[in-house]
Amino acid sequence: MTLPSVADLTVELMLIPGLAGYETRVATAIKSHLKTLGLPHRSDRLGNLSCTLPGDPALPSVMIFTHMDQLGFIVRKIEANGLIRLERLGGVPERALPAQAVVLCTDKGDLPALIANKSHHATGPDEKYKVLPYAELYVDAGFASKAEAEAAGVRIGTPVTYLPRALSLANGRIAGTSVDDRAGCAALLKLVEARQGKPGPTVHFVWSVQEEYNLRGVLPAATALNPAIALQIDLLLACDTPDMTARGDVTLGGGPGISLYSFHGRGTLNGVIPHPALVSLMENAAETAALPLQRSAHTGALTDLSYIQFMGPEGVACLDVGFPMRYSHSALEVVDPADLEGLVALLDTALSAINPNMILTR
Repeated sequence: MTLPSVADLTVELMLIPGLAGYETRVATAIKSHLKTLGLPHRSDRLGNLSCTLPGDPALPSVMIFTHMDQLGFIVRKIEANGLIRLERLGGVPERALPAQAVVLCTDKGDLPALIANKSHHATGPDEKYKVLPYAELYVDAGFASKAEAEAAGVRIGTPVTYLPRALSLANGRIAGTSVDDRAGCAALLKLVEARQGKPGPTVHFVWSVQEEYNLRGVLPAATALNPAIALQIDLLLACDTPDMTARGDVTLGGGPGISLYSFHGRGTLNGVIPHPALVSLMENAAETAALPLQRSAHTGALTDLSYIQFMGPEGVACLDVGFPMRYSHSALEVVDPADLEGLVALLDTALSAINPNMILTR
């Protein structure tokens, strides 16, 4: 049996809430597709989901991974009048929060709600251009009292995400919730499907947890699998909108890409300077497959690959690969499925090109 298209998989996974630390439903959906392919899989104690396609033991083993979780909130306080206060989880942009629809993921079911925005008619001149800190915002789920909210299943610690949505845009593009990184999850599923029965290295496919929380949830999986090479799938900042043109040359619809430099720079002194052998591998694969290959270098972002590179007695050869995406961490991000299809083809070609002469020492 074959899997749905990468676009359909992306939409399916985007519509499932999965806050960091609460990825179970997303993992369940991915497991169902691995079952369709007839492939065994396992989950560790943190929830990382992995699947291995054994290959030539003479070749360096590869781990390709992407994260299942999304950013969002945790219920911090329930007011006596039933309104709800939130604690932020992950890099949620405060300026984009008022009037956003959210979902409270309770044990009794998902409850729609909204982050309140002060009535315009009561907004003074000094308030119109002010960004409120998240701690001052509140959620209205329609409850008239704290007891009513609690009876519906809302508790301190209840996970909250943007209300899952998917919009079909012109030229086949998709806008939706948690494109970062459900699009990566979909691409990884299609790569598993493409690699079945092909010669090459042993490849470990991992759908990881808690990336948006502390960037380290994947570490137990990486420790257990002990790869020589790690490739991480995530977004590349699309720079083809007026507010982003100075940041780089990555364009939506321009094909898959690689990161040549990343650095967080805001409290976390970490990033990835990629392994040159892997850069060459992707460049050659793009040429072989007649694919464009975009190049990204930027500060302000970080992936969990940053920590994997330092594992083991010799370290791990690492490279971030990705797809262009607009409006990162907002309630509606935008992706072009053609870029995801190109990413799958690029990685498939690159894996087939790994040979015993590949030198990973530096």
